[in-house]
Amino acid sequence: MKIKKEKPDYSPEHLAYLKKQRNKKLIVHLSRTFLLIAILGIWELLAQLKAVNPFITSSPSRVCVTLASLYTEGTLFYHIGITLMETLVGFVLAVVVGYAVAVVLWASETVRKVLEPYIVVLNSLPKIALGPLIIIWIGTGYDAIIFMTVLVSVIVCIMNMLAGFIAVDKTKLTLMKSMGASRITTLRKLIIPASLPALMNTLKVAVGLAWIGSIMGEYIVSKAGLGYLIVYGGQVFKLDLVMTATFILCVLAGGMYGIIALIEKKVVK
Repeated sequence: MKIKKEKPDYSPEHLAYLKKQRNKKLIVHLSRTFLLIAILGIWELLAQLKAVNPFITSSPSRVCVTLASLYTEGTLFYHIGITLMETLVGFVLAVVVGYAVAVVLWASETVRKVLEPYIVVLNSLPKIALGPLIIIWIGTGYDAIIFMTVLVSVIVCIMNMLAGFIAVDKTKLTLMKSMGASRITTLRKLIIPASLPALMNTLKVAVGLAWIGSIMGEYIVSKAGLGYLIVYGGQVFKLDLVMTATFILCVLAGGMYGIIALIEKKVVK
């Protein structure tokens, strides 16, 4: 026997408020779509009218032709897969390592004070300058690109998560101590749940940094991937290829960010 769920009895004012909120969301989504269409349309129009040189700026129609050409050649999904794999692996490693290090720094104030200056210095270091060293240390394969991705992302993950841990309500921490809770219990029962919003923000930031790191790595050393297509296209002046690879990167990065945003809605709620 199925039990029917009763619908909540909302007041007319609350229903009007909900409708207003839905309309706001609809307006935002429609505005985003219209803005994207307008940008692409203006770009195509300027290229067709020769107001800008399409050889330099490319155009949406030329990007579509290049996409079709890559698909016909059978290399489109190969290059996408390579870059996506490098980015995902680097992203996961950076988040896991960053979270673990942040836990250690939170657990020991002495360790945190000792290591904090070094973390700040490493974060300000231009990672691209380490490219030649990474090639010597790790080689010229996928490992070097993944290492670059982790290197670009991990410090920010550590700093964001540590800030989230430290920002937990001090009154609740005092209460846990007064009840005799151990460090591990406090971490598991209070710190981790309370810092979920910080984790979601860290994931959002790490997504963008992971893409930057993987493309930087492919700039330095790669034989395949979207970064390789951008470098190759620039070297032989195939700017349609450069714009196509850039467009694919935007779509993939936006897709990953959207997935994180959906996870945030479920987890934080």
